[in-house]
Amino acid sequence: MTYFEKVLVANRGEIAIRVMRACRELDIETVAIYSTADSDALHVKYADEAFLVGEAPPAKSYLNMERIVDIAKKSGAEAIHPGYGFLAENYRFARLCQEEGVVFIGPSWKTIKAMGSKVESKRMMREAGVPVLPGTEGGIDDPDVACEVAERIGYPVIVKASAGGGGIGMHIVHDEAHLRASIEAGQRIAQSAFGDATVFIEKYLEKPRHIEFQVLADEHGHIVHLFDRECSIQRRHQKLVEEAPCPIMTPGLRDKMAASAIAVARASDYTNAGTVEFLYADGNYYFMEMNTRLQVEHTVTELITGRDIVKKQIAIAAGEALPFDQEDVTIRGHAIECRINAEDPLNNFAADPGKILRYRSPGGPGIRVDSGIHMGYTIPPTYDSMIAKLCAWGADRREAIARMRRAIYEYIIIGVKTTLPLHHAIMHNAHFVEGDTHTHFLEEDHMAKTLARYVREEESRMQTLAASLRQGKQIAAITGAVNIYLQSQRKK
Repeated sequence: MTYFEKVLVANRGEIAIRVMRACRELDIETVAIYSTADSDALHVKYADEAFLVGEAPPAKSYLNMERIVDIAKKSGAEAIHPGYGFLAENYRFARLCQEEGVVFIGPSWKTIKAMGSKVESKRMMREAGVPVLPGTEGGIDDPDVACEVAERIGYPVIVKASAGGGGIGMHIVHDEAHLRASIEAGQRIAQSAFGDATVFIEKYLEKPRHIEFQVLADEHGHIVHLFDRECSIQRRHQKLVEEAPCPIMTPGLRDKMAASAIAVARASDYTNAGTVEFLYADGNYYFMEMNTRLQVEHTVTELITGRDIVKKQIAIAAGEALPFDQEDVTIRGHAIECRINAEDPLNNFAADPGKILRYRSPGGPGIRVDSGIHMGYTIPPTYDSMIAKLCAWGADRREAIARMRRAIYEYIIIGVKTTLPLHHAIMHNAHFVEGDTHTHFLEEDHMAKTLARYVREEESRMQTLAASLRQGKQIAAITGAVNIYLQSQRKK
């Protein structure tokens, strides 16, 4: 069945290619958009058609809603897949698509709007009976009231922007003396970053785990979950390592959290693919937020369930009912994803854009690489630093870790600094191997002490492998020349 004849992918890099691959398997033509900085990008070459959307700055290209919808209509695309980031959770964009008669592959704009507000979404979840961290029930209008709430629930507390994400506007506060200043700073940052100054406070958990559930919901009222993911290893509130299933999950806890995830989807009138995120600590879990889009880490869920989430997104957007029930979804093995960023892990994860001088991706049993880069490609400084996703699947967690270690060993990226050495360190860390992680894992001494050594080892190893590759190419060239010579002599 062909759900659409043509789909525009309103994104770039590896996620654009991921969506296009699904479309190609479904016999759907694809339309790429690109900025002036991405004219030579892989997703531009992979698509059936490509259109320049604007200049390099996102506001003039990948965030230009009107221009993107106009390209979709002129190209004959019936639907738009937003990927993640950029316009994926912009309810105005989803609404514009609806108004212009273009299918938005995602939830309704009303759902995106409601769940995009942390204050509104938490209110909805309280009403739905989903556990929520104690804190202010709405935005903070009176700092005195905020101080009273903080005193009641106990310090530390965290100040959050209602419309925020990625840790922007967040402030952890340990006493009343700093709470008022943090509220003021949070409001200022939230207004600047999101156009909404609303902030709220809630109880801060010192070392929680970040556990999330993937859900799928169609337009006919069917909702299923595709089990859980562990996403605790983060830097600056952004994930670096994800795995499925969560290594500490028990059947009882999974049943409770899954039921809450389904309740979240039902309460928000959700359709398409979405992720319900929870914080877990001391035997309790709390609703954090819902990502109303495809997640970066959807790959590990696909590996353990055998379900292509992007294809399901497209089918649901075309009006198809989910072809399976909850009891049809099972867990097979274990999967881990490492986000490969062009960053210097020894320099506070500073971005390191530049030209890829040598590149070789890993392979072999159980390995998946989603990437938008290649040798000779220049990583622009304008966009997110993630350049690839490296995934490993194994029959159990131990095998998945072993395969990831091997894949990291095989992966060669020379020309820019990457997080590969950090992932090497994590995969060999005793605490990680035991499943003992939390959201501040990278800040602990046992990581800091070993990271520098692993960075040096990994850089030395990569240079050695790159030299071997160069030598191998030279040998291959000499061998080829000799063969040509011998063939010419035989003809005489």
